[in-house]
Amino acid sequence: MRPALDLPARDGDGYLADLSEWTPEIGQEMARVDGVEMTDVKWEQVLAAREIYEDRQTVPPIRKFASAIGVSTEELYGVWQIGPLKPITKYGGLPKTTGRG
Repeated sequence: MRPALDLPARDGDGYLADLSEWTPEIGQEMARVDGVEMTDVKWEQVLAAREIYEDRQTVPPIRKFASAIGVSTEELYGVWQIGPLKPITKYGGLPKTTGRG
């Protein structure tokens, strides 16, 4: 078993206090600490959100995000079992979502 990483400071919702401290390893460790299993599909969605954020400086609402990555909103909910944009943005080191998701 690999040793745990020291995580940077997080806010009360578990998001990084300083988004510039994100690395893929930090994202994976945040999920592990939170008890979330990061499958390949989940990680691909996190990385897709990061790409969209880099292009647009925002992560779109759930329907537009699902469309942008070529899946249905139902598929996103099926993968995450909860509102998908919160864990996607949290473990992707992105700002908190303002809408539903």
